[in-house]
Amino acid sequence: METAVVRPQAQGVQETTGTAGGGTDDGTLPEVVDAGTVAPCDARRLSRQFFRRLTELEEGTREHQYARNTLIEMNMSLVRFAAGRFRGRGDDMEDIVQTGMIGLIKAIDRFELSREVEFTSFALPYIVGEIKRFFRDTTWAVHVPRRLQELRVELAKAREELSSRLDREPTVAELATLMNIGENEVVEGQIASNGYNSTSLDAALTGEGPENGESVLADFIGVEEYGLRLVEDFHSLAPLMAELSERDRRIIHMRFVEEATQAEIGAELGCSQMHVSRLIKRIITRLREGMLGELGCA
Repeated sequence: METAVVRPQAQGVQETTGTAGGGTDDGTLPEVVDAGTVAPCDARRLSRQFFRRLTELEEGTREHQYARNTLIEMNMSLVRFAAGRFRGRGDDMEDIVQTGMIGLIKAIDRFELSREVEFTSFALPYIVGEIKRFFRDTTWAVHVPRRLQELRVELAKAREELSSRLDREPTVAELATLMNIGENEVVEGQIASNGYNSTSLDAALTGEGPENGESVLADFIGVEEYGLRLVEDFHSLAPLMAELSERDRRIIHMRFVEEATQAEIGAELGCSQMHVSRLIKRIITRLREGMLGELGCA
């Protein structure tokens, strides 16, 4: 039996080859000595290998746990990248990163190679979504003095106690008596509670008309401007678009601004629809790689 040879791969990674198995022929995973030091470029390549093996392993086994834990550690740079967007919000960055890790774990558990999409593109929405949920659940919608924040907590406890005892919603006077405070303070606390949660623009409003239909709050106070969500992406894309050739910029403009079909673009450029499809795919891949280059991988 041959002796396995250990050769270094990426930083923090060792891969075995020979009859002892490697990361290729028999599906044995490479040994990642320190997953946290693996560069983002190498993490992408290794992640595909680990995800492929993960689908073959039985959940709960030692090798399955190793593969899953290594994927988490190798892709922590995604969490740090996403958390950086929320720097300056006043919260401890460690708390934000820990919250983002929850999103990363969810993405790893739900990712499938058959999606034919880079894991980074799949995982970032999960991570950012989890961080936004953290701010939504722990941050007051408007600034409220600490005294009123504490009063809100005590008021909620008193309301719960009286509701169970009286089997109905307590009055302001009953709450004031139980809490040994003035009725005006109870009212002040109730008003302050409105500053904790803001109403979603998608909140359903039951209609009272003859059709008894449903509308959402946004129907009455304005229209959501979806373009605002893209401002950050536009700023990142601008220098990348400038690097494209005149023809590539024209193709992108026709397809996504003028909303021309691939056949119409081909007619103007003097090429087939199939060739236009390949050109668009190549341009988008280049732009995506450029944006993800912020993670440290050119």
